[in-house]
Amino acid sequence: MRLVTIRPEAGDEAAGAAYRPAVVLSSGRLLTIGALVQMAPSYLPGAMGRMDLASILAYDPGLGAVRDALEVSDDRALEAAALDPDEVRLAAPIPRPGKIIGVGYNYLDHIREQGLERPARPVLFSMFANAVTPDGTPIRHPADTHALDLEAELAVVIGRQASRVAPHEAARCVAGYTAANDVTARDWQGQARALRPGERGDGQWLRAKGSDTFLPLGPALVTADELGDGGGLWIRSWRTAASGPDAGKLFQMQDGNTSELLFSVADLITIISREVTLEPGDIVVTGTPSGVGVFREPQVFLEPGDVVRVEVEGIGSLTNPITDSEGRTPAGSPAAQFMEARPVMIDRAVKSTTESRPWRPR
Repeated sequence: MRLVTIRPEAGDEAAGAAYRPAVVLSSGRLLTIGALVQMAPSYLPGAMGRMDLASILAYDPGLGAVRDALEVSDDRALEAAALDPDEVRLAAPIPRPGKIIGVGYNYLDHIREQGLERPARPVLFSMFANAVTPDGTPIRHPADTHALDLEAELAVVIGRQASRVAPHEAARCVAGYTAANDVTARDWQGQARALRPGERGDGQWLRAKGSDTFLPLGPALVTADELGDGGGLWIRSWRTAASGPDAGKLFQMQDGNTSELLFSVADLITIISREVTLEPGDIVVTGTPSGVGVFREPQVFLEPGDVVRVEVEGIGSLTNPITDSEGRTPAGSPAAQFMEARPVMIDRAVKSTTESRPWRPR
C-alpha cells in the first residue's frame, strides 16, 4: 500500500486546516482516509477521518482496518470518491514527526571514502520536525554555509511503539518506508575537507543537519508488506547545476543499495529502542552511500539555483530546488524553471519511480 499526506491550500493552511492522509489507488488517484471512513463506517471509526497519518498508525497498527475497508468497498465507488493528483499538493507523508533519528556511517563505501574505520555501533543523531519539507518544495541555502551537501537515504516510519525490542520483533514495528535527503552543511558539521583556513565547525551536527528545510521526505509511505525488511533497494541521487561547466546538466552523485547497510533496519530499531522509546510516526533515517559532494574531486556543493533529486527503488523520487535563504533563485536557473513548472510535477510525485524508469544493475 502507498499512502501520502495532502497539504491544505495556502490560504487554508494559514487558517489551520488539517493535513489529509490518503491511499494511492492503483489508478494513481488519491482516496483520503476521511472519504474511506464515510464509505466503510462499520470498519473505520469516524474519528479516524480527522487523524493524521501518525495517529492512524497508532490507532491501527499494520493498517489492517484500512485494508479491510478498501477490500469491502466497491472499486468504482473508490475511484469516484478519490482526488485527481494533479489538483492537490503533497506534504511529507509524516509532516511533523515526533522524533527523527539519523544514522551516520552506515555504508562501508561511505566510510572508506572518508578514510574511517568500520564502527562497532551505529552513530546516532537527532533532527526535528522543522527540517522536514516535501517533494517539490525548496531547500533553503543559509547565507553563512559554503558547503551544502546532499545525502540520499532510506527512511523508516515506525508503526507501533518500540521499547527494548528484540531483533526478531523489530520488523513488526515498521509501518513502512519513504525516501529522504539528509541535507548537510559540511562546514558547520566540522568535516575537515569542507573547512576553510581558520574554520572549525560547530563540533556537533544539530545545526548542520537540522536546519529548516534540510530533510526532504516523501513522496509516499510504502508499507512494509511491499518492501519487506528494507534491504536490496537501489538508492541514488542527482544534481542539476545552476552554474559552472556542467550548468543545466543532470549529474549523478550517488548509486548504492540498501543491501550494503552495515546496521540493518531491524538492527537499528533494536539498538535505538534499548534506551529511546520509538512511537508511531517517528522516523529513522538510515544513512547514505558514497558519492556525496564533500568527498569528490573536485568537490560538489549545492548552490542556489541547483535542483537535487533522490530516488529509492519502490518508493519514488524527491526533487527539490535550492534557493537562497530568502527563497530566491537566479533567473533562468534549473531551480527557477522547476518552481515555475511545479504544478505539473505533482502527479509524478505519487508514483513509484519503478513505474516510469527501470532500475539498472550496477
